[in-house]
Amino acid sequence: MFDIKTMLTLYFVAGSQDCLHLAGDRAQHLLRILQQALESGITCFQFRDKGDGSLERDRAAQKQLALQCRDLCRRYRVPFIVNDDVELALAVAADGIHVGQSDMQAAQIRAQTDRTLIVGLSVNTLEQARRGAASADVDYLGVGPIFPTQSKADQKPAVGSEFIARLREQGITKPLVAIGGITQESAAQLAAFGADGIAVISAITRAQDVPAAVKALRRQLG
Repeated sequence: MFDIKTMLTLYFVAGSQDCLHLAGDRAQHLLRILQQALESGITCFQFRDKGDGSLERDRAAQKQLALQCRDLCRRYRVPFIVNDDVELALAVAADGIHVGQSDMQAAQIRAQTDRTLIVGLSVNTLEQARRGAASADVDYLGVGPIFPTQSKADQKPAVGSEFIARLREQGITKPLVAIGGITQESAAQLAAFGADGIAVISAITRAQDVPAAVKALRRQLG
């Protein structure tokens, strides 16, 4: 089993839609970027393949890409998480699943399988964070968006980096990963405020030099 706090250090989130800016086969671009990121030091990968430009309408192709991403993660001994899609997560034997406030509840997910799953929950308010922190079925909280981001069409209001410190001041000790518009410049500050790690999409998928970007983020996180 993976150590939750350690795996959150540099948490990469991506799907085929995040490679739309690259000409050619988006799935192959994702696999190339993921392998470079794994080689360079990401500590977790979340397969979030949804929205315009994703493989949502071709479930067979989406499952195949998920399996390829999972196998890459296993090669580097990095946890493979699936976003939202419980059916897909169980079908590909993912290490975990990340859900939002309107998705299936963590207890319901655990009831569907005997496997030990890592379960993450997105939170955007103090009350949501308190409920998530109180749930024994939730392993970590994804807090954000910290800053405005273009990576999600349905993003909630940005909460700001100080929100991480506020959660800690309110006594929330559950592992926290900050997400949303995070760059190399903001990574160290979020760690100082009490985040166990940062989750990024475009900071890696849109980097001119993926290995250099990943290593720079790791340096900022110490």
